[in-house]
This record gives sequence, C-alpha cells and structure tokens, in this order.
Amino acid sequence: MPHYVRWLSRFLAGPGGNDKLSPADAQRVFIDELERYGSIPDWQARQAARAIELYQKHYLRYRAELNDAPQEAASGGVPMSAQTPTTLDAAIVEIQRLLRIRHYALRTEQTYLSWLAQYHSFVLKSGLPWQAPDTARSFLGHLALRRGVAASTQNQAFSAILFLLREVLGCDTANLDSVRARRGYRLPTVLSEDETAKVLSLVDGTAGLMLRLIYGGGLRVSECTRLRVKDLDFDQGLISVREGKGNKDRTTLLPRSLTACLQAHLARVKALHDQDVAQGHGDAALPDALAVKYPKAPFEWGWQYVFPAKERSIDPRSGAVRRHHVAEQVLQRVMHEAVIRAAIVKPAHVHTLRHSFATHLLMHGVNIRQVQEYLGHKSVETTMIYTHVIRGFDSTAVSPLDALQKSIA
Repeated sequence: MPHYVRWLSRFLAGPGGNDKLSPADAQRVFIDELERYGSIPDWQARQAARAIELYQKHYLRYRAELNDAPQEAASGGVPMSAQTPTTLDAAIVEIQRLLRIRHYALRTEQTYLSWLAQYHSFVLKSGLPWQAPDTARSFLGHLALRRGVAASTQNQAFSAILFLLREVLGCDTANLDSVRARRGYRLPTVLSEDETAKVLSLVDGTAGLMLRLIYGGGLRVSECTRLRVKDLDFDQGLISVREGKGNKDRTTLLPRSLTACLQAHLARVKALHDQDVAQGHGDAALPDALAVKYPKAPFEWGWQYVFPAKERSIDPRSGAVRRHHVAEQVLQRVMHEAVIRAAIVKPAHVHTLRHSFATHLLMHGVNIRQVQEYLGHKSVETTMIYTHVIRGFDSTAVSPLDALQKSIA
C-alpha cells in the first residue's frame, strides 16, 4: 500500500492532477513520462498503473457521486465545468494538445485544425453559439448544400467537429450522426500494364525511382517519402512500412530490378548525410521519444530518410532544424506531368500506381490474401474491390452489339 501512495503522489503532482485529461490519457502520459525519464523496470510501471487505476475507478467515481451534476450553459444546453474551454480559440488549443497526447498523425492534426478554423469563421459570420451541436449541424449542412463538397470531405469535417464536441466539451453527439455523409461505391482508377510502363518511362531521376518503388511495392505516397534506410531489406527483397495508415506496420515487396538504382541512390544520400554531420546537423526525427532513450540514434545511418529533401527545414512539432524527407507535392506534380505527356485521359495520380499494383498482382494469379497483406488492408473486403476492376482488363465476355454487327451491316 505505501508504494501505491507514493505512485499516486507523483501522479497527482503531474498533468494527471489537474483533471484536464481523460482518465485514460492521464494514465498514459504518466507512464510514458516514467519510462522516458525514470528508466523504471516493467514491474514498477505495472505497479504505478495499478495505483492510478484504483484511484480513478474508485475514488474519482465516489467523488463524482457526491458532487451535484454540472449546470448547463445558457447557450445550447451544453454542460460546462471549470475545465471546459470558454472560447473556441482555447478549445482548438486543447484539441491540438489532446491529438498529440493520443499520438495522432501530424496530417490528421493539420486536417482537424484546418476544419476547426473554417468552423470558427462560420460561427463568427452566423453569430451562432459555437458550443451547441445544432451549430455543428448547420456548419456541416452548409458544406453539403452551399459548397457542395464531396462525401469524404464532409466526413473529414464531421470527424473534426465530433472531436471538439465529444472529447473537449463532453456533449451528447447522438443526433449528429444524421449529418454524416454516405459514401457511394466507387471503383478505383487503374492503369493497364502498358499504360503504367509508358508513364514510368517518362520519369527519371529520384522522382522516377520513387514512382517505380510505389508501383513495385504498392506503397502510399506518404509511406514512400517517409521510408528510412533501415526499412529496405535487399537480401529478403522486402520493404518494411512503419506506422502506416492506422498506425500499423507491414512488409511488402521490394522490386529486385531496383536494387542497383537504390544502392547507387543511397550512396549519394550517405554522402549528403556525412556532409550534414560535419556541419553540426545530420539528426533525423525519431518516433515516440526514442531520441531521449537513445541520444545517438538520430545521427545513425539506418534512421535517415531514403529520400531526403534538398534543403534543411524547421520541424513543425519540435522546432528543430533538420533535413526532412522530400515533399509529397513534388511527386504528385511529376506524376501529373507524366500522365499528360503519355496522352492518358484517365484521372491518374500517384495513388493510382498503388491501385495498379494490386490489380496487376491479382491478374497474375497472386492470392488475394497475400495482396491484402501487401496493401495493409484491415479487411479482405477492401481488397476485393480490385476483383471488380480486373473484369475490365481480363474479360472474355463480348458485347451483344458486337455479335450482331455483321447482321446490322
């Protein structure tokens, strides 16, 4: 018992003691801090987690039963408390903090904050209370009816507003689902093997190498740009994709035909890295505070990006000056220009190469379960969409009009 009291004292002295975090977030932050700076054994981490769990499940619940229910605000019937942000600007700051505590991707954070900025502008123009779920419904209706956004775009905004109302304000959002957009069934755009070869033949240099790697391994564009040197296994012919969509790891194919080109490219990147180190830089951003545990790891060759940017820049989160990976927009622009030069009228972009990878594998008889693993799909039903695409490439069916053509003529 004395051990539990000591752990609880340390917990309450930190962020967990101000009641601004949810119980799960407060516990996660405390354990992360212990492991990061205290280097405690696993059994002590479990002991600390158990002490906090007992405190949250029993004492906090008992205290909540003694207190009166929080009063409702005058606007919109939103339950308010001392910890609830009183302005939308303060709520947005709180959202950014929660997103980082819960290890949301940087792109998700940027998307949420962008939509909340638009929501802020809508509230100022309309004069509606920003805390009310009805205002959120009006904003989402405005996006659908006045701006005519796509279903996927509307659902992005929906997720951002839902996070604000549910996680920060604690509102009842049961009636908000009625404005969630329904997405229709869409087949992906896929290039034939000849079209793919034509596009890739028109792009050379580093951009050409990246596009070939995306098609050869079925990578998303962000997965390609964020590849580290250690993720390339030339012996096994595999690429390790770290923290892909859904924060999942997987392995996929490393094309053997790219081995020589990739190794020559890595030799040039190694020379650039050595130059950065000589100039007092050369450290790469590491995930999950690994740089605290292994201070020399950011300078190691294996952690460097396979496709680094030409210039050093400021890290958007830490503020450190380092060489980031190449921007995705560069690759998108090169792909767009190649599609135009190839005289392909399909709306093809970089992600089209990933769709083509899956379709061409299925056409060559690769098991759909294996393709699912390469793509990192959670469900095989997601992968099965490519079986519908195959029918357009490899079909023995003949249009009835073609059968009648001789008679008509």
